Amino acid sequence: MPSPLEVLQKVYGYRAFRPPQKDVVDALLSGRDCFVLMPTGGGKSICYQVPALVSEGTMIVVSPLISLMKDQVDALRQNGVRASFYNSSIPDVEAREVLSDLRQGSLDLLYVSPERLMMSDFQDRLRGLKISGVAIDEAHCVSQWGHDFRPEYVQLGTLRDKLAGVPFIALTATADQKTRLDILLRLKLQAPAIFISGFDRPNIRYTVVEKSEPGRQLISFIKSRPEESGIVYCLSRKRVEAVADSLTDSGLSAAAYHAGLTSAQRAKVQERFQRDDLQIVVATVAFGMGIDKPNVRFVVHYDLPWNVESYYQETGRAGRDGLPSEALLLYSPGDIRTIKTLINTGENPEQNRIQLAKLSAMIDFAESSDCRRHGLLRYFGEEAPGDCGNCDVCLQPGEVVDVTEEARLIFMTVYELGQRFGAGHTIDVIRGSNSARVQELGHERLKSYGQGTGKPLAFWSWLVKQLVTRGFLTQNEITYQALKLTPLTRPILREGARLVLPKPREKVAKPKKGKKAATNTGFGEGLFQALREWRKRVADEQGVPPFIVFGDQTLRHLAMAKPKTTAELLQVSGVGEKKLASYGEMLLQVIAEFER
Repeated sequence: MPSPLEVLQKVYGYRAFRPPQKDVVDALLSGRDCFVLMPTGGGKSICYQVPALVSEGTMIVVSPLISLMKDQVDALRQNGVRASFYNSSIPDVEAREVLSDLRQGSLDLLYVSPERLMMSDFQDRLRGLKISGVAIDEAHCVSQWGHDFRPEYVQLGTLRDKLAGVPFIALTATADQKTRLDILLRLKLQAPAIFISGFDRPNIRYTVVEKSEPGRQLISFIKSRPEESGIVYCLSRKRVEAVADSLTDSGLSAAAYHAGLTSAQRAKVQERFQRDDLQIVVATVAFGMGIDKPNVRFVVHYDLPWNVESYYQETGRAGRDGLPSEALLLYSPGDIRTIKTLINTGENPEQNRIQLAKLSAMIDFAESSDCRRHGLLRYFGEEAPGDCGNCDVCLQPGEVVDVTEEARLIFMTVYELGQRFGAGHTIDVIRGSNSARVQELGHERLKSYGQGTGKPLAFWSWLVKQLVTRGFLTQNEITYQALKLTPLTRPILREGARLVLPKPREKVAKPKKGKKAATNTGFGEGLFQALREWRKRVADEQGVPPFIVFGDQTLRHLAMAKPKTTAELLQVSGVGEKKLASYGEMLLQVIAEFER
C-alpha cells in the first residue's frame, strides 16, 4: 500500500497535508474514532479519503445531501479513485451495479444517504465485507442543539455497536461546544481523537449594511462583481421569487431556488450554477449544503439569518478555494419580528426558547461595532489575535467612547443579582425601574439600583450587547439568558483597566476598498481567463461542472507558474498523475499559445 503522503501527491496533486489533516489520517489509520471540526474549504474530505485509498476495503461515507454526492464522486473519479454513491436518485440497474461493486470489493469509497444506510437489507449486505471506516459528514445534523438537525441522523449511533472494530470519523464545519458534546454522545464515538482546527476564514470579508432600498443595494453590489458566482439568501419563497425577478430584469443572470419548485426545476438551476452557466442563485436555506462549488465569490443575506451557525455555514459557501470572497448581510429590525413570529409558531416550547436565544446572538452580531471576525470566532469559543482588517468595522472604524464606568456598573449589577437574571431585568435595576417585578424581588434595595438613570434605555441595551459580544458577559440558554461575568471583567473591576468602544453607528456603511488577500495577486489575468475558457469547454464535453476538472486555485497557479513540461505541471498544486495524463498536453498547449 502507498503511504498517505504518496496518495496525497499522486492522486490529488497536493505537495503536503494542511494541519491537522496528517494527524487525523494517522489516527483513523490506527483504528481510532475521530471527531473533526474544520472550516468549510479546510480540507475535511482529505481526512477520510486518503485513509480509504491507503487501507484495504471500502470507506462508507454518510452524507445528508443526495445532490452533493454526484459531484463528490465525479471529482474522485477525475482523480482515478474507485468511488460511487448509493441513494434513492439512482435507477435500479445502476443501484444493482453499485451493490455488486461493493460486494466484490472494487470500491474505495461509497457515499450513502443516512436513510439507505439504516435500511436493514443494506446493513445485511455490509456483513462479511471489509469496511475500512465510516465517515459521517455534516455531523452537526445529529444534534438537536445543531442548527440543521436531521431526525434520520439520530439512528446512526446504532451503527457504532454493529460495526465493532471499524473506525468512525465525524466531520463538521459548524458546531458550538454543546453541539460537539452531543455529537460524540449520539454517535457513540469511542475514546475519539478530537481535532478542532478553528473557525476563521480569513479570505472572506464580512460586511453588514443597514437596509435602505435593499433591491437597489443588492443590484449595485452584484454589478460591481461581473462574472463572479454568488448566492443570495432570502427568508421566504415569495421574497426569493421577487428578488430573482428583480435581478433578471436588471440584466443579471439569476434564478430562484426553493422547496416550492419541482425537483426537476431545482436540479436544473443547480446544474446551471455548478457549470458556470448561471451567475447567481437566489434561494431559501434549501440551497447550499449540497453545493461543492469552490469558486462562489460572494454570499449575500438579503434577510437576517435565524442564528450565527447558519450565517457562518452559509457565508462559508463563498471562497471554498481560499481565494478572496465577500459575505454581505443586509440588516433590518423588521427581519427580527418576522423570525420571532416564525419561531413562536413551533410546538416545542423548549426548542423555541433555544432558537430565540440563538436569534438574539445573531442580532448582537449584526448590531455590533466590534470586528466582525472577533464576534464570529468568540461565538464558537475561539479568540482572534487582533482585529482582522478585512471587515466593514475594521475598514471603516467610527468614533470611540470610554464606557469604563458604565461597564463597571453593569458588572456590579449582574453580581448583585446573583448572575441569575437577563439583560432586561438588569437594565431595569440600573435605570431605577418601579416595575412590579423589581418591587416584588426587592431589587430596589440593591446598591446599583437607579445609578444609571442619566443614560437612555437604548444606550444600556447597546452596551450590554457589546459586553456580551466581546466576551465580558455570557448568556446562558438554559437559565433563560441569565447574564454571567467572565474572567475578562477582572482587569476593569480590579486592576484599573479602561474600556473604550466604537460608538454605535446609526447607519452601517459599505466599507471602502481595503486589503486583498495575497492569494489574489501574482498571476496573469489574461492567461487565467484563457485557462478558464479551456476548462469550460472540456467540462461541457464531459458533462461535469468546470471545478471538477480543475479549481480556480489550480488555474491561478498555472497562470503564475506557466509550466512548459509535464514535470513542471506536476509541481502545480491540484495536478495529480491522473489529471496530468488526462489534461497535461492540452494545458501545455493552452499556455504555449497564450505566450506566443
